[in-house]
Amino acid sequence: PLDDELTYRTLAKGDTDGVFQLESGGMRQMLTELSPDRFEDIIAAIALYRPGPMDSIPAYIEARHNSSRIKYAHPILEPILNSTYGIIIYQEQVMRIVQDMAGYSLGQADMVRRMMGKKKVDAMAKEEQTFVYGKPESVESNGKVNRAIDGCLKRGVPENVAKQIWAEMKDFAKYAFNKSHSTCYAYVAFQTAYLKAHYPKAYFAALLTSELGNMPKIAEYIAEVGKRGVRVLPPDVNESRASFHVSGEHIRFGFLLQPV
Repeated sequence: PLDDELTYRTLAKGDTDGVFQLESGGMRQMLTELSPDRFEDIIAAIALYRPGPMDSIPAYIEARHNSSRIKYAHPILEPILNSTYGIIIYQEQVMRIVQDMAGYSLGQADMVRRMMGKKKVDAMAKEEQTFVYGKPESVESNGKVNRAIDGCLKRGVPENVAKQIWAEMKDFAKYAFNKSHSTCYAYVAFQTAYLKAHYPKAYFAALLTSELGNMPKIAEYIAEVGKRGVRVLPPDVNESRASFHVSGEHIRFGFLLQPV
């Protein structure tokens, strides 16, 4: 269940050894400062912990804990950015902004997203003009009709605000995740954190088995499980299986040297 309190307490403590996508030192620090208590925060954390969006982590955490810090450059942005406390995090938000603020179609908005992601500087400079001032309908030589774009000014967004928003999107979208990608990662991360929180011995037995052949990782996880008062028992010809497994209150070493 995505509202499991024990799992969120585990994440908020940074207790994420072996948890998918959430194991690094920097991610642990972010989780302890963020204190996530909803699934949306895990999605955002995974999307933010990347070059580029990482610069927005302090602002996101501050707004998460203090609603007075949430700011929107224009009221149109509130329904788009309210789930992320006024911070642009996802590619889908960039697409919604150009649609709602400047009248782009969904297809035109996706072209902007791809252009920013591929860092097409000249094309982005031209597109800024369209975003701010709009563009009339045009017909290409092959008969394809490019529908008109209103632009921000026509929709009541001041020029300086439109340019400020474009600059923020341009810098951010070079590195941004799409939300669907981050959500899939977050779901697997939450599943693994849930299993670790509720079934720690079985979880660590599976985790150790997944790292067979990687002795530094095995040593790291044996030390981690020891902090929980659980020992990793040596191989036993009568009790050991191929992989690590739970044996009473402890974990028994497996016989396999390499993963199958």
